[in-house]
Amino acid sequence: MTPARTGFLLLSCLLSVPAHAATVQIAIDKLTMAFTPAEVSAKVGDTVQWVSKDILAHTATAKNGDWDVMLGAGKSGQVVLKKAGDVDYYCKFHPNMKGSIKVSP
Repeated sequence: MTPARTGFLLLSCLLSVPAHAATVQIAIDKLTMAFTPAEVSAKVGDTVQWVSKDILAHTATAKNGDWDVMLGAGKSGQVVLKKAGDVDYYCKFHPNMKGSIKVSP
């Protein structure tokens, strides 16, 4: 194998290594009845995890219908982001609880 071919194969392998997805955590605190932080940025493939520290049940419901995550009291739930764009979400039980995620490719 020629040095040029070896270099090309090595470069091809390095470029094909998948990027590691991140996990973005959003909390629900029992005192605030709010998603914290209310606005986050993430990338396609990242996981968004909501962690409830409240004694009440909540949801994280995307206004565009992409997901509806049920969060029992003191429980967590998550979703993997599948497409780019801005997604607004809210709690079905407490509609004043709102958040948004800016999803980049």
